[in-house]
Amino acid sequence: MIIYCEEEVRAIERSNQIVAKILSELEAMIKPGIRTKELDEWAEKRTREMGAIPAFKGYRDYPASLCTSINEEIVHGIPSSRSLREGDILSLDFGVLYEGYYGDAAATFPVGEISPQAEKLIQAAKEAFYKGLQQIEVGKRISDISHAIQSHVESQGFSVIRSFVGHGIGLSLHEEPQIPNFGLPGRGLKIKPGMVFALEPMIALGDWHVEILDDNWTAITKDRSLSAHYEHTVAVTQEGAQILSQLDGDKKSSSYFKENRYA
Repeated sequence: MIIYCEEEVRAIERSNQIVAKILSELEAMIKPGIRTKELDEWAEKRTREMGAIPAFKGYRDYPASLCTSINEEIVHGIPSSRSLREGDILSLDFGVLYEGYYGDAAATFPVGEISPQAEKLIQAAKEAFYKGLQQIEVGKRISDISHAIQSHVESQGFSVIRSFVGHGIGLSLHEEPQIPNFGLPGRGLKIKPGMVFALEPMIALGDWHVEILDDNWTAITKDRSLSAHYEHTVAVTQEGAQILSQLDGDKKSSSYFKENRYA
């Protein structure tokens, strides 16, 4: 587990601002008929234009810069020639390496008009993130975050995916500690200033069990129910949590970047 100084946190924030900007641009591109490969190509092009490196491409042999997970796909969906259709929901997970530090964020977006149930699922994932965020206070424990996320998701009638967790981030894409999205409160490491987390609830409309497709990457719900994902990189300060991957000065332009506290 790494404790970062203020200068390092600001460096991690600069990386995350690139992630935020590109995700905002990708959101505007999402519509029926676009291929997920086109989104991936745009993300890589813009990353390199900004002087950064796609964090996911080549990571453990992952073949793309962007993860594009559709409907029952939870995470790690590989971009392809598949076209989005009206009523789909699309999770985009994206990260970059910039000046030695990593950024990482994700969200699930509607493709055109979606069902009320799908809309509620997407909203619940976002709300769960903010419920977890409220538990990031110096002296609390990691599982307090986990418990808050699980409690909110299940109160909405959904389930928490248990095979994938949030994580520390900074000098590496994945660092300690792991942050499950489920569990009892009051357990695990104490939260300290200088910790930096990628906090990321992944939830399902149905059961939480997971299946990995033959590409060895794409994770889907075993019962093929819809899944949603919401992630930001956050830093722990003496005053609480600061979101590093929220787009500065442009929060009103994107549904993904609207700041909500969900008290």
